[in-house]
Amino acid sequence: MREKMANTIRFLCADMVQKANSGHPGAPLGLADIMVVLSEKLKHNPKNPTWLNRDRLVFSGGHASSLVYAFLHLSGYDVTLDDLKAFRQLGSKTPGHPEIHTPGVEIATGPLGQGFANAVGFAMASKSAANLLGSAIDHKVYCLCGDGDLMEGISYEAASLAGLHALDNLVVIYDSNNITIEGSTKIAFDENVKMRFEAAGWEVAKIDGHDYDQIEFALNEQKHKPYLIIASTRIAKGALSLEGSHEAHGAPLGEELIKEAKKAVGFDPEVKFAIEEDVLFRFRAAVELGDLAEAKWQASLTDEQKATLNSLKNPDFSAISYPDFTGVKTATRDSNGKILNAIATALPGFLGGSADLAPSNKTALKECGDFPYGRNLHFGIREHAMAAICNAYARYGIFLPFSATFFIFSDYLKASARMAALMGLKHFFVWTHDSIGVGEDGPTHEPVEQLSTFRAMPGFYTFRPADGVENVACWQTALRLNAPSGFVLSRQALSPLGVTPDVARGAYVVKNTENPNLTLVASGSEVELCLKAAEILAGEGVSVSVVSAPCFELLCEQDESYTASILRGKVLAVEAASALEWFKFADDVLRMETFGESGPSAELFAHFGFTPQNIALRAKKLLER
Repeated sequence: MREKMANTIRFLCADMVQKANSGHPGAPLGLADIMVVLSEKLKHNPKNPTWLNRDRLVFSGGHASSLVYAFLHLSGYDVTLDDLKAFRQLGSKTPGHPEIHTPGVEIATGPLGQGFANAVGFAMASKSAANLLGSAIDHKVYCLCGDGDLMEGISYEAASLAGLHALDNLVVIYDSNNITIEGSTKIAFDENVKMRFEAAGWEVAKIDGHDYDQIEFALNEQKHKPYLIIASTRIAKGALSLEGSHEAHGAPLGEELIKEAKKAVGFDPEVKFAIEEDVLFRFRAAVELGDLAEAKWQASLTDEQKATLNSLKNPDFSAISYPDFTGVKTATRDSNGKILNAIATALPGFLGGSADLAPSNKTALKECGDFPYGRNLHFGIREHAMAAICNAYARYGIFLPFSATFFIFSDYLKASARMAALMGLKHFFVWTHDSIGVGEDGPTHEPVEQLSTFRAMPGFYTFRPADGVENVACWQTALRLNAPSGFVLSRQALSPLGVTPDVARGAYVVKNTENPNLTLVASGSEVELCLKAAEILAGEGVSVSVVSAPCFELLCEQDESYTASILRGKVLAVEAASALEWFKFADDVLRMETFGESGPSAELFAHFGFTPQNIALRAKKLLER
């Protein structure tokens, strides 16, 4: 029966790819046998894909999406046969790589290695959840990955952390088919994966990925460490002449070959998307079993667990007692550290950590303990895995995670930040040392283009506060957004603006002048410089307003009447970054046009023209045009 179930999966996948004339049939056909046995092991409820104590199944090789959709349909999720037939079509529930709008998809995957790190994140989140909810959390995390996932550096960053923390709830099944797009993996990948994972603290088994008994035995093993099952498979198993060939990786198999393959195992070669009743009955048992498992779980919850769970799922943002920075000169990284602690005090699901930079990022949560029994997560120098792990925490269902590093190292995690934006995850990225203000560490550590790249990312909100009070307002705004946010924070102390900020609209007037000839607009440390430049210009008879723009993306969302009401007269934008996006609103932009230099920060700001005097001079030249 299992062979018939596996062949049903194989031909659903082959038919999907063929109908779409696009996709990756090789991995799904090779993994079908494993998927059948795994489907019998999973604890999940197709009626409620968000049940908290379900097992998580992550498909790290997102190109094998037809396998995902075949499994979801057969198991009884809200993915219909028509959805399978709409594979890779515009607006369908079955896109080319898994996305979270498809019921049952735990997390969006596609860039290789992301799903592996997400699975480690889910396993860590499960441990954090068990720390809060006790016996109510006892699920496992399964991940299917391939050679490509393990070649990506992010997977080994995450594997190292998983081994360190002995994540015994994590099972990774490695589809070892020795094939990449270019041919045999041996042209670029020939290491001993078993020894590498064992060195990282994992337990490892090697099996025949087409032997049902071996698959079942391996999945039944109880481990006290994270568990890697190396499953030797044949890519495109059952596809006759293309079985074992790299040519089956990313192209349809062809109508005639699919017919021949079906005929070879007793399937009707003329019937597409075939599912026989006995096969469907076996898979659909997941519906009743899952519904019963969730009902038993709900009945087992104590009143205390129910109350804790409710507070985690419905965080009370009004309970946060923010620090008061009125009149306080402080670096925004310092004010941010106090804000993080205020949020953590009020919200038990707020947690996070830094890539070995907590003392510099100011992100340590005081008296909150360390993972797995506390809320400080220590990632080591692993920015990319850190971000992907925190994406999984955000997707888990009860946590509000933050991750932190220097802004220049946001480049290392940008792919994970992009996935957070794609999914609309409430993941808070804390990035300190925001500009040439880094100073003596020089251009290798001074972010110039990073601010623009994140502002260009759809669905991502980048906050660069100008003082502590504005920083509080940025957090109040970000907590209410259903999207990831980045906090770009200064190393150096910034003077208080002395105004009530209006962050919700992205930018607001901090120095108002009736009928100004000119508006200076800036973010972060440059707002203070613009206020001083405005005083110089006012002394020369120039009417100037100053606008603080802590969130460029929110400003872009405002209607034209609002932007016209705050950006009046000629507009000069000032930012110690590449800042090309400001030409959307400004007539001129004083910005960084080169990399930085090494030297004291005050000297660097003067060297690159970020002084009140030079801003005033640039403004006067703009008015002369």
